[in-house]
Amino acid sequence: MSTDHYEMTGGDYVPDPEREMTELIDGFFGHISATLRDHSLPDLIPAIRARHAELETANAHMVVDEPSRHNLRITLALVAGYETLLPHLGREAAIDAVRDALVEPYGEAIRASNRAMLDAAPDPFATMVAVSKSREKYAFGSTFTFRRTADDDRRYLLDIHRCFYHDVLVANSAPELTPAMCAFDGNWIEAIDPDRHGFRFERATTIGLGGTHCPFHFTRTDTPDTDAG
Repeated sequence: MSTDHYEMTGGDYVPDPEREMTELIDGFFGHISATLRDHSLPDLIPAIRARHAELETANAHMVVDEPSRHNLRITLALVAGYETLLPHLGREAAIDAVRDALVEPYGEAIRASNRAMLDAAPDPFATMVAVSKSREKYAFGSTFTFRRTADDDRRYLLDIHRCFYHDVLVANSAPELTPAMCAFDGNWIEAIDPDRHGFRFERATTIGLGGTHCPFHFTRTDTPDTDAG
């Protein structure tokens, strides 16, 4: 079976937000369903889905382009799950539940696809930068503010000064969920092996963790070991 679930090894990856967000949301609700069973709670999925639909309608004004439509859907899925679980699990357990439901269902598939892409790339650093730029355009769009403090053959230093996920969560009185969105990035970050791929990634903080911006910094370390097995 192919490990490249997201078809990233061809070198011309373009995000498919419709497919990818639909998969994430389905995986999210599936994981929440398992959490409900683990806690011997009733089936609250219909209530969560209904609340999700209500929130999408109430927040429709936040959609300004195609990426924001999809990003709104996944962010509000967290809000709906959190609001419903909160009275049953308490604040910390409810936060943990929605974070895990976002991060875990496709975590291994994302790590495997990113790892396969980097392992197959003639220049993993250049390939990762190209993917980042593609996602900035097609998966994030105008509701995120990106500033590139360096963009050359050795460094790609990207700083995010506006995060739509955080804006949506603040508008819906759930900013405490922003770190869950940050945690999702760990899936692709963990696939980067500096010794193998010849570059490192650094993200010292995020807006969700109290920072003024989210630094996404890619820096070459040395020549990739193309013979690594």
